[in-house]
Amino acid sequence: MSLAAILARDDVREESTLRSSFGICAYHGGMLERATDVIAREAAATAGASYYGILLPDDPDLHLPSTEVKPDESETFRAFMDHVDTIVTVHGYGRHDQLRTVLLGGHNRSLAASVGSALRIHLGDEFSIVDEMAQIPAGLRGLHEQNPVNRPINAGVQIELGPGLRWNRAEQGWSDCDGIGRATQVDQVIAALVEVVKAQDVR
Repeated sequence: MSLAAILARDDVREESTLRSSFGICAYHGGMLERATDVIAREAAATAGASYYGILLPDDPDLHLPSTEVKPDESETFRAFMDHVDTIVTVHGYGRHDQLRTVLLGGHNRSLAASVGSALRIHLGDEFSIVDEMAQIPAGLRGLHEQNPVNRPINAGVQIELGPGLRWNRAEQGWSDCDGIGRATQVDQVIAALVEVVKAQDVR
């Protein structure tokens, strides 16, 4: 299935707000990689960054590989990608041995180091932050040239959030979904991203 075909569905919604040349996006958001669009949207709004998101139903067949999320199949996504020169893409992943692990891929390794430092400060020792490429599973490194995270002139960072970070333990449900409240660690990730974006020289 193509991006254009997915976006043509009645149960799929695109969101975009253009602000600065730093972009934050979550194109597997909604009920698919839960809480990722919440993090991207709120971090972008607070930091004055541009935002793009796709809200999807809970249907794994709609999970396009990142290399298939192509700007030429959406006018809204193309406008976002043309507007930004640095990007953070927010994803969720699930591996039984990495429930509380955050992986930082993508070509912009300097930015990845900054994001990693901010996340370690805001999240503390409860979560593991991996920004050494050799320690990231090959399929989650975000290094393909056609991956949206590497398309802008400065490329960017692909953030993969383990399920333990997106789960609200107190309410036993996914943070910010189906009436479940905000998990503390979700706010901490948002704060870390805002800090990093505000430290950049962007307009």
